[in-house]
Amino acid sequence: MQTRELGRSGLQISAIGFGCMGISFGYATNLSKEEGVKLIRDAVERGVTFFDTAEVYGPFVNEEVVGEALRPFRDRVIIATKFGFDIDFGTRENRGVSSRPERIRQAVEGSLKRLGIETIDLLYQHRVDPNVPIEDVAGTVKDLIAEGKVKHFGMSEPGVQTLRRAHSVLPVTALQNEYSLWWRAPETNGVLEACDELGIGFVPYSPLGKGFLTGAMSGNTRFGDNDFRSSVPRFSPEALEKNQAFVDLLKRVADDKGATPAQIALAWLLAQRPYIVPIPGTTKLHRLEENIGAAAIELTDADLRDIQAAAAEISAEGDRYSLAQMVMVGREAPAAGTGA
Repeated sequence: MQTRELGRSGLQISAIGFGCMGISFGYATNLSKEEGVKLIRDAVERGVTFFDTAEVYGPFVNEEVVGEALRPFRDRVIIATKFGFDIDFGTRENRGVSSRPERIRQAVEGSLKRLGIETIDLLYQHRVDPNVPIEDVAGTVKDLIAEGKVKHFGMSEPGVQTLRRAHSVLPVTALQNEYSLWWRAPETNGVLEACDELGIGFVPYSPLGKGFLTGAMSGNTRFGDNDFRSSVPRFSPEALEKNQAFVDLLKRVADDKGATPAQIALAWLLAQRPYIVPIPGTTKLHRLEENIGAAAIELTDADLRDIQAAAAEISAEGDRYSLAQMVMVGREAPAAGTGA
């Protein structure tokens, strides 16, 4: 598979990564540990070198699966994980965001153990903690890098000014935000411009709209209570029906290219910036192979103009998260010296 550099960090990874969350967390169709290990190893065999997990996925379980799967390939892969929540190690209760320095260190030690590695290749702050100055967060990760426990620093869904402040303390290698044809806020909220300016790589999560842009859903699709999409406004029956226009657009382009809607959605992202690396997730081998195939699809300038013009005529229906989840994205951290 083609490789890409995350920003100007020197970190080279496969053009398509693997978001491992759904293997064991968030959706109704989780895999067994054995099935998850096999699927991740199938991805390695097919050229994927970039794998994304987090301590909160499970909690903890996803890191264990990823660690076991990638242990035989440690010298060939890049592993990203995340801190940022206050998780009780006994009960596994998630008590909300926390990026206190002592909690960051606790999270890193746990992740290293579960992943079975000596160094985390890319460590993200999962969500901004409104009570901890980002300078303290970046400073703690900087110390962990000096200690050899972490190689690169990343952030997920910060406010733009918080991203800039963090970068002034410790270069941010990658920003992981939601981005897809039906969630294009990074184009207008200053995020991509900041990445351009500062040399930060961009890792879109949910690049297939949490499965919607594959074309596998309709207004009749229903989600179980154990599927987090059941609480997401964008996945209400009414929203699914109205948002079908995005899938119809992708299908039209896919038919011309001999591809699938998912492949066009991923190819469109790859065409937006040379430092963009999407991390679609799946629990199915044929979907994994489909996603990987997107890296070989070339969209011409004319294709991109046509997609842009058609997408401009479509308005996405429904928020991308529930209200409780929305308050955690785009946050700005408090000024240094004012954190709780």
